[in-house]
Amino acid sequence: MKGRRFLSSVRARATLGATVVVAVALVAAGIAVLLSLRDNLADRADAQADSAGRQVGAQIARGTPYPRLRLPDGSDHPVQVVDRDGRVLAVSEDLERISGTGVPGVTPVEEPGADRDNESDADDPETGELGDVTRHSSGRATVDGDEAAYRFAEVEVTDSRGETVLVYAGAPLETQQDAVRIAATVMLIGLPVLLLVVGGVTWLVTRRALRPVEDIRREMAAITASEDLSRRVPEPDTGDEVASLARTTNRTLAALEASVDRQRRFVADASHELRSPIASLRTQLEVGAAHPELLDVPGAVEDTVRLQQLATDLLLLARLDAGERPGRTRIDLGELVRAEAGGRRSGDRVEVLVEAEEGVELTGSRGQLARLVTNLLDNARRHARSRITVTVRAEGGRALLAVTDDGEGVPVAERERIFERFVRLDDARSRDEGGAGLGLAIARDVARRHGGDLTVTAAPEGAGDDPSRGARFELWLPLDG
Repeated sequence: MKGRRFLSSVRARATLGATVVVAVALVAAGIAVLLSLRDNLADRADAQADSAGRQVGAQIARGTPYPRLRLPDGSDHPVQVVDRDGRVLAVSEDLERISGTGVPGVTPVEEPGADRDNESDADDPETGELGDVTRHSSGRATVDGDEAAYRFAEVEVTDSRGETVLVYAGAPLETQQDAVRIAATVMLIGLPVLLLVVGGVTWLVTRRALRPVEDIRREMAAITASEDLSRRVPEPDTGDEVASLARTTNRTLAALEASVDRQRRFVADASHELRSPIASLRTQLEVGAAHPELLDVPGAVEDTVRLQQLATDLLLLARLDAGERPGRTRIDLGELVRAEAGGRRSGDRVEVLVEAEEGVELTGSRGQLARLVTNLLDNARRHARSRITVTVRAEGGRALLAVTDDGEGVPVAERERIFERFVRLDDARSRDEGGAGLGLAIARDVARRHGGDLTVTAAPEGAGDDPSRGARFELWLPLDG
């Protein structure tokens, strides 16, 4: 369990991973170095054996009798001369045993006339030929009681009598073996030390690198415990991924704080808005129960309708906040606007003029878009003096729905605030009667859920940003295709 908890740490995994990678790299490099060192020293031994063999072969080629050959010291370069039949013709002094040459004998054979001095015989002036080194082999030799490993070179020579003999000359491998052994020992001792250094440095570096992460975690734990969303995690000035994580975390906390504050305001405002019609309805019912002749039935019905509309608005906002996706119904925007505007003509105190292009179609929720149009028309009716103009057209790959009234307009400073929930302007639009301040908020939420937006400006007849000649609400939605 302890080991599992230890490996669950990023620092531990990073340290272990770095150590393992370095260990594998060092072992591979060490093996490569040892093999290269061994091969280089073996090549040097081959070169020494070649030189010793050629020196002896040159004497044989000049006609020096085998018993008179000047052979190198046996412990440095043991030499064995044999003929094609495997008979030993000459060996180094004190050579007691040899292996690796293919001929185990170390006692020269006696040849008739072997004591003859070929170099002084005038009737036999011919000389032999020194051939090439034909192969190399590894073996062992015992000289004067000391056994050692050698590298042997095989040199082919033709003597003065025309016979081909083989000269085996050895070079000691003790230097090679000692060098490889020392190098391996140094590596075996240095590898653990180096791995400890790598592990320690990685542990310290990751600790320093992850310290801001731990600070972020500690602050997030404190925020969770205190439920204080106004706090923020520390942002290091390193400019790396950890700093980006801290900035993203703080942006998330800010968005969460704003969402919670908005939710709290929403609950408080909704409670306030619901309290008034409920209290009024209760009062009327209580009076009616005590004095039936005083019961204001129209007023009770009006309060009930207002309460029903408010509940409907609150439920729609709750669904939008929950991320409800709009439907995929194909809608003719002009037809939808004409239907909503025509259904409200009777009894209206202002004229509603609809100018809609044909074929402005889009995809979405018909119910939500109808509610959007209704809210815009209701808002315009409450504030228009005599006329409302509704325009529908396609422009730049988007559908434009513009609702323009000739009322007092919206002050520039209030043009974003009116889309907040439960906001009703008291000055410029003081004739707002009965609304809870949710219509425009719902309209913008629906617009953005459909990939569009809703804004307000001064009516075109107004001078610049002067709102005194009316308000123009513009809804932009993406078209199909």
